[in-house]
Amino acid sequence: MDYRVFNYGANAVCLLKNGRKYGMICSWATQVDYDKIVMLLGAQSVTGRSISKGDIIGVSVLSVQQEDVMNILGNNHSDEVDKFENLDCTLTGSAILINDASVNMVVEVLDILYLPGIEEDKLVYGLIKSCTKGNEPMLTIQ
Repeated sequence: MDYRVFNYGANAVCLLKNGRKYGMICSWATQVDYDKIVMLLGAQSVTGRSISKGDIIGVSVLSVQQEDVMNILGNNHSDEVDKFENLDCTLTGSAILINDASVNMVVEVLDILYLPGIEEDKLVYGLIKSCTKGNEPMLTIQ
């Protein structure tokens, strides 16, 4: 089944943990309350596997000007290459935020759920601790 029935955003999920910088692109993310989000992180993602309940992570909704950032964070694995070597980003505690993104959020991971049919993937439920909005429109993955 290859249905694409929603618009998919390019959301950078990034953190510093145990001295290593992790980053990935998550398209399957949405706001579920005024201060809560959910994101489905695939089992193949080294970044996704590194995220645990209680972690503070950065979630940056990339702007239309940041397709290059999407490609850098969306290719390879964080334990194989330094994805942040040439990225313009800011470290806020353990959360890594991408500068000039449409939206930057520092998110506390409240829970991680494993649902029937997608047990190998993580459904991350998070609390938005802080949020800043930029001026550029959001990037949509085609």
